[in-house]
Amino acid sequence: IAPRLLKEKCSLLHKVLALDLEDVVLSPTLAIHVYTDREVHGTVGSKVTLSCTFWSSEWISDDISVTWHFQPEASRDSISIFHYAKGQPYIDDVGAFKERMEWIGDPRWKDGSIVINHLDYTDNGTFTCDVKNPPDIVGKSSQVTLYVFEKVPTRYGMVLGAIIGGVLGLVILVLVLAYLIRYCWLRRQATLQRRLR
Repeated sequence: IAPRLLKEKCSLLHKVLALDLEDVVLSPTLAIHVYTDREVHGTVGSKVTLSCTFWSSEWISDDISVTWHFQPEASRDSISIFHYAKGQPYIDDVGAFKERMEWIGDPRWKDGSIVINHLDYTDNGTFTCDVKNPPDIVGKSSQVTLYVFEKVPTRYGMVLGAIIGGVLGLVILVLVLAYLIRYCWLRRQATLQRRLR
């Protein structure tokens, strides 16, 4: 009974290992990781940098490509607005960004960033950065949402930081005053005791 049981266990182990090996060979892994900010704020008429960095498990290939897509705020359709390939940037020459976009990235430094000049309300929307570095062609793109305002609103974090800073400053001021009052009171008590003697 024992040899047969051992043989069945070995057979089962062999099948499990074969399945794991098959998964490793057949299922692709996410080799490229692309990173952008979650959101960026800008004001009408100013410029904004849309940062895009990436990590690849391979050396940077001569065939590396960077593509930016734009989905306007009120639309479900996404359009290609920029493409970098074979060492050359290609800006869409018919769209809304044709004379307002700059390529500031450098794939050798794993950077695929762009700049948009002369911001307008129509630039509100989601920008997607996608990078391919053959043979690393499988990966997930990253998205950044651009909000264009007349004036950039004060962020909640800055307001909260200012409030906390103000409260801490007030607490420190009260502690310093309490220390000074106590010090003066103790000094006065010491002076009175010397006089009484």
